[in-house]
Formats: sequence, C-alpha cells, structure tokens
Amino acid sequence: MTATAPADKSFYVFNAVVSTLALGFLGWLLTLHGGADVGADLRFLPAVNAGLNATAAALLVAGYAAIRAGKRALHMRLMVAALACSGVFLVSYVVYHYAHGDTKYTGDHPGIYFPILISHIVLSVAIVPMALQVLYYAAKQRFQGHKRVARWLLPIWLYVSVTGVVIFFMLRSSIGGA
Repeated sequence: MTATAPADKSFYVFNAVVSTLALGFLGWLLTLHGGADVGADLRFLPAVNAGLNATAAALLVAGYAAIRAGKRALHMRLMVAALACSGVFLVSYVVYHYAHGDTKYTGDHPGIYFPILISHIVLSVAIVPMALQVLYYAAKQRFQGHKRVARWLLPIWLYVSVTGVVIFFMLRSSIGGA
C-alpha cells in the first residue's frame, strides 16, 4: 500500500465536506423546509428537471459508448456535459423545492412508487462524492482509479437519472401536474 499524497488528502477532505454539506442541505430542504413564497410560478420546473435527467442519461450512455470505442476526447466532452446537465438539474431541483416544498404522491400505486423513490434517493446520495472522485482521477490522469470508481458510478448515475424521469411521470399522473 502506498502513502496518500497530501494533494489527495486535501481532495478527500474537500470531497467529504462538499458531499456532507450538499446532503445536509438537501435533507433539510426536503424534510424540514415547507416551501417559501418566491413570487414566481415555478410549476414548470419538474418538467425541466425530468428533461435534464433524461438528457443526462442519454449523455451517460453516449459517453460510455465513446470510451468503449476508444474515443477518449469525445468521452470526456460527453461526461462533462452529463455532469453539467446534472449540475443544472440540482440547481433547478433546489430552487423548485425551496419554493414549493415536498410533492406528495397521491396515486394508485404506492407499492411501485415508494420503492422507486426510496432507491432513487438512497443511490443519489452516492453520486456527488463518486462524480467528484472520477473527475479528480481523470484530471490527475489516474485512469485506473477513474475506471474503478466509474464502473460503480455509471450504473448508479444512470439509474438515478432514469428513475428521476419515472418519478416525475408518476407524480404528474397522481396529482395532475407535479
């Protein structure tokens, strides 16, 4: 086992702090904050968020196909685009839930909806630290570490992106507009 470089230790601390703060903020937003009057109609944002999730999923699949085809530069651009798309999603998600609060599911299939929602939430927690980790490894050109983490990150990120779209449509059908 080799010693961890000081730069690596700094990154791991940064990653832990950012991930913990993001998780704590989202936890507060979704469980304790009940919404706030922001003076704007933001009911369109869930549809935007679903579109961003679908776009991220498509970019992830395209990025995977690119790296399998040996097109490293294309892979990099597609993955940065997927990360940007997910970042814009996160901002939009926070804005919507800050203003609106939680959306309650009132549909006829809670036995389907809630397992999807719970797995979506649990797995989404892993995306930020893992995405930062693969980005760090790629920037440092440590491709073995990048590949090792990306093998776990890709299916998780893809699942969360796709189930985000599924959750949107299930909410939309349960209340006539999420």
